[in-house]
Amino acid sequence: MSWQGTVTTATHRNPSFDDIHVLTSYPKSLVGSGNVDKGAIISAAGDSAWATTAGFTISAEEMKNIASIVNGDQAAIEKAHAEGIHVGSERFVVARIDDGNIYGRKGRCGVVISKSKQAILVGHHGETQQPGNTTKTVEGLKDYLVGQGY
Repeated sequence: MSWQGTVTTATHRNPSFDDIHVLTSYPKSLVGSGNVDKGAIISAAGDSAWATTAGFTISAEEMKNIASIVNGDQAAIEKAHAEGIHVGSERFVVARIDDGNIYGRKGRCGVVISKSKQAILVGHHGETQQPGNTTKTVEGLKDYLVGQGY
């Protein structure tokens, strides 16, 4: 699958998905929805970034931590609740973690992170976006990918 159309200004890093386009009936981009100002798609293992918006870098340590949380590592979940989660070098207070999803806040900004079978979607909303709309966008894309086998 090509992740190019999923995150605006994406840096493609997973050539094994190049020939399948599953997003024909879904908004082509997390950012293009208007509900997300920055986004990324990382592997479910947390070992690589498949696509990111320009200027939104999630470190290797952050990816591993996110993957541990969404994959149900209880120690990582407890640490996130106690200390917050770092995404793109920003610290977010964890509001909730459930069913492979993480919801974080930093003032009026926030992140929604959602895991499909093979990928973890990260959507960041700024002060002008509504958190509920960001959640619907990120989780909706995740649900679509799951339905397509991803």
